[in-house]
Amino acid sequence: MEQQPDRRWIILAVFAVVAIGVVVAVLVGQGGDSSDDGDTGGSTQASAGGCKKVEAPEPKTVSFEKPDQVLKAGEEATVVVKTSCGTFEIALDTKRAPKTANSFAFLAKEGFYDDLTFHRVAPGFVIQGGDPEGTGTGGPGYSVDEKPPANLAYTKGIVAMAKSSAEPPGRSGSQFYVVTAPDAGLPPEYALVGKVSEGYDVVEKIDALGTPEEKPKQTVVIEEMTVEQG
Repeated sequence: MEQQPDRRWIILAVFAVVAIGVVVAVLVGQGGDSSDDGDTGGSTQASAGGCKKVEAPEPKTVSFEKPDQVLKAGEEATVVVKTSCGTFEIALDTKRAPKTANSFAFLAKEGFYDDLTFHRVAPGFVIQGGDPEGTGTGGPGYSVDEKPPANLAYTKGIVAMAKSSAEPPGRSGSQFYVVTAPDAGLPPEYALVGKVSEGYDVVEKIDALGTPEEKPKQTVVIEEMTVEQG
């Protein structure tokens, strides 16, 4: 089953936006430099919005039994996400979500996210990536359970984990999303990772490539993820 924030929770938000006269198409599923010269093997020709034109990577299958412990609860850690649209950074919330943040950092350290795509771009809502299969159904071979804070609001820049509607609140694998709506209006069911701390303009570049079908107009690749601790 495809992992994504549940579209049912966006309906009220859409009505609220329409009520104030702003037309926004919301369908459910960071500052960076557009001159970023990382190469994923495809053409580096500049495309609309400053994103490089790249080839879609081949699907891959990865299977871990469980994540190693790479972060301590409360430890300061940042994940640097280098993409074909530029680089943004995620400050991991190791205090409120130690298990989820650790799993995300573990996968980043293992190179799991390298050469994966943002397979889903729902403009004005979320950009979503981290699926090794590129279909919305793949994962790392394990899952983590950690309910998010009951008062968590999924506002612009928040990074959380995607899950299917059949999975319990707080369950996650590898797929994550960055909220691009002022407030996505989601219930506290999606495991917290952290928040974009630098490069949100790169997130906006990716969001601008979204379509009503939630497929990006061109391939957006995560070239590399690295973890900075302390």
